[in-house]
Amino acid sequence: MSRSTDWVPALWLETFDELLCDDNELDYGDQWTLNFNYSQSDKVTKEERKKGWKVYCHCAYGNFQCASCSKTWPSARVVVLFRYRLQRGRGRGTVIMRPFGQTCRRCQDDMFELPGFSKKEVEEALLRLISKIRKNCYGEYDDDDDDGGSSACSTKVWTKPHEKTLCEACRMGICCQDED
Repeated sequence: MSRSTDWVPALWLETFDELLCDDNELDYGDQWTLNFNYSQSDKVTKEERKKGWKVYCHCAYGNFQCASCSKTWPSARVVVLFRYRLQRGRGRGTVIMRPFGQTCRRCQDDMFELPGFSKKEVEEALLRLISKIRKNCYGEYDDDDDDGGSSACSTKVWTKPHEKTLCEACRMGICCQDED
């Protein structure tokens, strides 16, 4: 099985659309869109909160490749940040996503590489997000809602110890590393 090390926004967009259209994961008649913003943070201002914005931080398994030396590495600590809101009067929901990168241990050039994800990992992240949207925008409660925190780590995969100095999310203080 080949591991994708390329950041593929289309995989996220297509999977999001599949979950909404084919699987009817959010069957409330609202039109939801997924966008990307590579500079957003996990901070929600008072003004944004009034407009209904919420944040969900997901910890996923991804693969990286250094653009300089071509070294590849896996990580079970890839942070994906989602901001979302439902504009009820307009019947529209918006999700803005940001994947966080890691820098190469060999090069240590502070160039953050974006992760590649498997289709399964993308589906898992988006299903968790949709569960949060159902709860926070539509008042649904899931029997297996594990809302002990704002993040959720996927199935345990053994990788080398997480190196905070190489993790963009750690540098911003939002990495899922501290949750275990």
